[in-house]
Amino acid sequence: MSWDIKDCDSWTYDEIPLGAMTLEGGTGTKHLTGDWRVKRPVWDSEKCINCLQCWMFCPDNSCVAKDEKMTGIDYEHCKGCGVCAQVCPVDAITMHTEKDFRSTGDNKELHESAEDELKEEEGK
Repeated sequence: MSWDIKDCDSWTYDEIPLGAMTLEGGTGTKHLTGDWRVKRPVWDSEKCINCLQCWMFCPDNSCVAKDEKMTGIDYEHCKGCGVCAQVCPVDAITMHTEKDFRSTGDNKELHESAEDELKEEEGK
């Protein structure tokens, strides 16, 4: 299939050919994008000073905070851009190659650990 796009500037919304388009509105919560990552941020709670720079600058809202404290990383939506690690003043977040986690099966384990931490925080 080929499209003649020479007049695309004058198309109305119903003339745009279907293709790589999102047909419905929504939020990122419905679209899990974490497996796009090449690198994974790993958060060290011992080093963290809860400055929340990571939370403020994460473009995917994947740094999870509760009651003004960092609680973990949402790996289902994190795309591994590394902004969190770059802005952390104490190097509490480091970037690691994603394939190392997948080959050892730690992906599920780390995700479940983060979920457990969030549930604990919610229960307090």
